[in-house]
Amino acid sequence: MIQYIQEILPALLSGTKMTLSIFFWTLICSIPLGALIGLGLIQRFKPLTWLLNFYVWIMRGTPLLLQLIFVFYGLPIIHIVFQRYDAALFAFILNYTAYFGEIFRGGFQSVPKGQFESAKVLRLTYSQTIRKIVIPQVFKIVLPSIGNEVINLVKDSSLVYVIGLGDLLRAGNVATARDVTLLPLILVGIIYLALTAVCTIVLKLIEKRENVWR
Repeated sequence: MIQYIQEILPALLSGTKMTLSIFFWTLICSIPLGALIGLGLIQRFKPLTWLLNFYVWIMRGTPLLLQLIFVFYGLPIIHIVFQRYDAALFAFILNYTAYFGEIFRGGFQSVPKGQFESAKVLRLTYSQTIRKIVIPQVFKIVLPSIGNEVINLVKDSSLVYVIGLGDLLRAGNVATARDVTLLPLILVGIIYLALTAVCTIVLKLIEKRENVWR
């Protein structure tokens, strides 16, 4: 068994590298974009809020799997073509930006209005108020919710196999079908558990650090 594990481990680790790449770039792009969407959702300019609410509704109301299939297989019909990796990343960023946008919207709305009034007294501009006063408070408020989405993202990354990307789950499925054994899928499960455990520990450390400053 040890020898078999050594044989399939390189393929699983290669798949893990793809999984981590999707995970990393989705987080890097979708969290800042989500903050902007959340800020847009609380504006008084109705056309903007209607448009953003429609976007969030579409992204949250349809499965990520369907969005992946639509981006990779559907958009070429109107001559918008993505490579497999780019299609996966685009779909993931669109989806998670919507979820983070709703999380940040709740965070922004929980900041007392007196904070904005105090900033006006101090003659801070709107951008300075958001950047120096509101964002630090919102980050502490939304951190637990963002943590939940981060854990979900680790697991959702397995969906990229439907468009033929060689991620961790696909590597496990290939080995299972070829060798007629469940051991590769058990190893895949262990790797996913390890990834979520690392994310959980890091998030708890960040939350602990932020609690110091409350």
